Amino acid sequence: MRLRHLLSGVAMLAASAGAAPAATITVATVNNSDMIIMQRLSTKWEQATGNKINWVVLEENVLRQRVTTDIATKGGQFDVITIGSYETPIWGKQKWLMPLDDFAASYDYNDIFKNVRDALSTDGKLYAVPFYAESSFTFYRKDLFDAAGLKMPDHPTYDQVAQFADKLTDKSKEQYGICLRGKPGWGENMAFIDPLVNTFGGRWFDMKWNPQLDTPEWHKALTYYVDIMHRDGPPGATGNGHNENRALFATGHCAMWIDATSAAGYIYNKSNSQVYDKTAFTAAPVEVTPHGAGWFWAWALAVPSTSKQAKAAKEFLAWSTSKDYVKLVGETDGWTVAPPGTRASTYDNPAYIKAAPFAETVKNAILAADITQPTKDPVPYKGIQYVAIPEFQAMGTQVGQLVSAALAGQMSVDAALKQAQAAVKSTMEQAGYIQ
Repeated sequence: MRLRHLLSGVAMLAASAGAAPAATITVATVNNSDMIIMQRLSTKWEQATGNKINWVVLEENVLRQRVTTDIATKGGQFDVITIGSYETPIWGKQKWLMPLDDFAASYDYNDIFKNVRDALSTDGKLYAVPFYAESSFTFYRKDLFDAAGLKMPDHPTYDQVAQFADKLTDKSKEQYGICLRGKPGWGENMAFIDPLVNTFGGRWFDMKWNPQLDTPEWHKALTYYVDIMHRDGPPGATGNGHNENRALFATGHCAMWIDATSAAGYIYNKSNSQVYDKTAFTAAPVEVTPHGAGWFWAWALAVPSTSKQAKAAKEFLAWSTSKDYVKLVGETDGWTVAPPGTRASTYDNPAYIKAAPFAETVKNAILAADITQPTKDPVPYKGIQYVAIPEFQAMGTQVGQLVSAALAGQMSVDAALKQAQAAVKSTMEQAGYIQ
């Protein structure tokens, strides 16, 4: 009944639009599991509306490059793009995106968590609608912890994580104490490194935009990361991003994994995961300060200003980020994989709460993440695992490549941070932040 109701509602929406001719929209998205589900279920929207979707599904770093290039050059390749809370306010301010505050009342904007709406808005206008939102927390194998006589605290420190990882690593069994992102990219390895630096007391810039990368806090954080990954991480870690580590954890190779809360649905889904009944979770680790220890991110859908099929694109967004879409995923694919972190109604749904033991922890982590106070010391920017300025995308990726080189043993931590400091300073001087 629910599916028939959803499809009939879409059909009536299309009919009320005056029986416009069918459109083909091109959607660029990331190859995350949630978006793969969206791609498969979108055939129901196509059937109900007569519209068609041309899908461009890309690895995360490639998606960012393709979408950024297209929108900055007004290439017009895409009608819908998958972007995040970093790009949306910047691109919205540039008028590169269409406002999305004109959906029907049934869409219920107020059902979307306010901090998620705010992160996707600028000057009071919403420029992308959230598909899912996430913070970060610690997945761990409760069976391995129990067998070793270890107890994971509710709020672990990174020192404790290192002790646990040392005790749970057994490389002869391809069992690694910890899996962390190593693939270079501002949204890949730096999505973990930035919160790590934050909680070690570091920051990207002081209040005058002077780079702070060659500091004791960055040195301690990056040395910790390189050391623990060499001792207790999997081989080939510089090639592992979110998806690769998720696969390692789901197949039983990681005792701990610090990453996106949105992955919980995948790990707890027995059709995907070999450890769905052996996994527990706790908060992201803290070291010197809790500020910025857990990140905040929203993967969202937006319509570029260059779209020639804006009407159909907006109709697709209204469908794919609606309350009914969340229910559709829950009822077809299982409630553990329903898009998390965006709508209050999801967390008011008894079926979701019953199926997803992580629900309240994820919700609380997302609501607690404060992009306006990401560090121990004051900073002139917003963002926990990014710096919300246009220059950060290139800078973050450049620093991510240096971090990856340090992890690979191609250079020392000291050399990597000295190069990072010099490169970021040069960029900030050229951009006029530093006089």
